[in-house]
Amino acid sequence: MINHKAVELLKQDPNLTRIIERIGDYQIKKRNNHFAVLIESIISQQLASAAAEAIFARFKKLYPKFPTATQILNTKNTKLRSAGLSGMKIEYLKDLAQKIEDGKLKMKSLSKMTDDEIIEHLTQVKGIGQWTAEMFLIFSLGRLDVLPIGDLGLRKGVQMAFSMSELPKPKEVEKIGARWKPYRSIATWYLWKSLQKFDKIG
Repeated sequence: MINHKAVELLKQDPNLTRIIERIGDYQIKKRNNHFAVLIESIISQQLASAAAEAIFARFKKLYPKFPTATQILNTKNTKLRSAGLSGMKIEYLKDLAQKIEDGKLKMKSLSKMTDDEIIEHLTQVKGIGQWTAEMFLIFSLGRLDVLPIGDLGLRKGVQMAFSMSELPKPKEVEKIGARWKPYRSIATWYLWKSLQKFDKIG
């Protein structure tokens, strides 16, 4: 997925031009199973990626195929714990499943909502905050103008790209990012990719 119009606009910022030329085409991998993305996001919170991947893999092995909300609600907590999930993460997963089951969280309507509506809709679930909702917008719905100003990787990327002596505050990132509208997700992706630890990001 190469958005030439976006890249042309972002190249008007010389600080991004160098990064774009080094990294090449913008190719984000969209993930269409929205429920699975939210489950993985909750499981991965505050864990190193290797540990998160291992727990997510064990979680999936508890079921013949990826579980439905109903199946998660019917799974005993002890079984979920055996996959390495903490009590709090189990509570979050069950809250997500319950809200889907009750119809409070309308997964099929998400793509028709605005970015702000989606953030508001998702953050009603325990364990889903602003950052998780923003990652969902970028990686699951492919929204092009999301700037996750609280994201440490983005702040670090801005610091390096703009040769700043200190890590910029979220408000500073927001101010700098205004020039990248309406393609702030793509700018964010390039800034993530500019950091070695994120070079494998989808």
